[in-house]
Amino acid sequence: MFKYVTILLCHFSFLSFSNAQLLEGIYCGKQNCYDVLEITREATKSELSKSYRRLARQYHPDLHRGKEAKEKAEEQFKIVANAYEILKDDESRMDYDYMLDNPDQYYAHYYRYYKRRVAPKVDVKIVILVTISVISIIQYYSGWQRYDSAISYFSTIPKYRNRAQDIAKQEGLLPDNSKKGSKKQKVSKEEMEQVIKKVIEEKMDIKGAYAKPKITDILWIQLVILPYTTANYIYWYISWILNHNIMKKPYNEEEKLYIIRKYLKMGQHQFDSQEDETIQKFLDRELWIKENFDEWFKEQEEETKKQLAENNRYKQYRRYIKNHGVGRMTFDDS
Repeated sequence: MFKYVTILLCHFSFLSFSNAQLLEGIYCGKQNCYDVLEITREATKSELSKSYRRLARQYHPDLHRGKEAKEKAEEQFKIVANAYEILKDDESRMDYDYMLDNPDQYYAHYYRYYKRRVAPKVDVKIVILVTISVISIIQYYSGWQRYDSAISYFSTIPKYRNRAQDIAKQEGLLPDNSKKGSKKQKVSKEEMEQVIKKVIEEKMDIKGAYAKPKITDILWIQLVILPYTTANYIYWYISWILNHNIMKKPYNEEEKLYIIRKYLKMGQHQFDSQEDETIQKFLDRELWIKENFDEWFKEQEEETKKQLAENNRYKQYRRYIKNHGVGRMTFDDS
């Protein structure tokens, strides 16, 4: 009798311990996923699939008659399908087994379960590749749009338009009706615009942000050549220290312009958009020397203040600030 009671108590303890391992709201709830699929924890993937197919056929709603029977079969079918989804994935099955083996770590089990449920199904690598591709395409086509808008703008300026027409006539792209004895030929407005834009595109060197886009400017190519770019920069940096800090060699023109651009705090595109005359003035004033640059910068500030002082709008603004103060608001009811 005592032995029989002991067996019952052990059996009851085992059931209580098994139920303690299962948490409501995650995985198969209070049911054991392995029991749902009628397999053991040691079952292989093929055994898992075989058991699922058998149970799916057994509980498929279409194989049952009557509303009540169909509803029960459909409910059980969903339970079987959910258990199969959990156990067929290796990582999900590993998390489930971890829960069974560590029943006391409640918060960890909920975290692992919902982390996997809300995690994106698409591979992060694919997302990154697609994102880089989209950025590269937008970058390339927006560069062409800026360049086309610059060409269209220059074609409307008389200075560049007349020069382009003269070049087109010299190269025979447009008829020269000003020559005596030549037959006058008519050219449509659309054809003339195309020729003028083509000449401007070929002859004008547009710099800066509106320059003609290069394939090497897009993000994909920059990432591909990044090792080369990095190695090239390291080589340039070491050469700079060796030539100018240690051996005290004089700067060449490119290095002088680099120093000036850094002093001006300009990007490469912004600096390249400067007029050639302006660049030459920078070199003539030897602005790569810090003392010369500081002196030139003060001159520019004084010149700006002088121009503002002579500007009527600025005078009105100063007069208003003097009379009313900064940020003061008045209401005139007269």
